[in-house]
Amino acid sequence: MRETAGYAIVHRCILPLDLYYRVESHQWVRVEADGSVRLGYTDVAQTVAGRILHVTFRPTGRHYARDATVAVVESAKWLGAYRTPIAGVLLETNTALLEDPELVNRSPYRRGWLVRLAPDGLAHDLSELLGGPAAIAAYDAFMTRRGLDDCVHCEGYELP
Repeated sequence: MRETAGYAIVHRCILPLDLYYRVESHQWVRVEADGSVRLGYTDVAQTVAGRILHVTFRPTGRHYARDATVAVVESAKWLGAYRTPIAGVLLETNTALLEDPELVNRSPYRRGWLVRLAPDGLAHDLSELLGGPAAIAAYDAFMTRRGLDDCVHCEGYELP
């Protein structure tokens, strides 16, 4: 494990230090300046999933409870629901993923985000997630315990 320029490298996986994580489901949460939250999959997720083939989204403007499905992601290896770790109103979906779903692979923390919500219980929901050094240590332990391989970065991978 090593830290550099705002992110840690764990098993060759990039993990920004300014995000909150739900380690078991490989999700990240970024609190935006306007109080909304942007959500996405981690570098670990894009490695485990393989090439992302298709993303569909639930309707915007609706409230979604914590753990509700807000997107469905299909990869070369699986099809699965993206369940939000934060309750709130779905404000925006990343429509760029409809044309180029591999942005999740190439830019998981920048251009490959999935959705943006207006949270309604942010402090409570964030208390269920990990941030900073605690998240990095948890990811290291999780990957070791599960025997996950090091992250693989496709051509054109963008650092956070």
